Amino acid sequence: MRLLILLAVIYLCFRMIKSWIRQNSTSQRPLSSTQVAELDDVMEKDPFCEVYFPKKDGVHLKFDGKDLYFCGNECRDKFIVEQSKFEKE
Repeated sequence: MRLLILLAVIYLCFRMIKSWIRQNSTSQRPLSSTQVAELDDVMEKDPFCEVYFPKKDGVHLKFDGKDLYFCGNECRDKFIVEQSKFEKE
C-alpha cells in the first residue's frame, strides 16, 4: 500500500514538473513562420481619408520615394488629384 502511494506522489510530481517546463518553454520559443503570418495583418492609416485598415487589403502607391497605402482606389485617386493641384501652384 505504501508503495502505491509513493508511486502516485512521484507520478503527480512528474506531471507538475513537466507542465511547468512546458509553460516556460512556450513563452520563450521564437516565432515560427505560421505565427509570423498571423502577425502580418498590420494596420495602416490612409494618408488621404485618415482611416485605419489592414495593410494587406490596402492599395499601394509609391510617391516621392515613399510607400503609401490607401484604403481603396478612390482615396488613392483623390490623393493623386490633390498632389497634382499642389504641383501646379
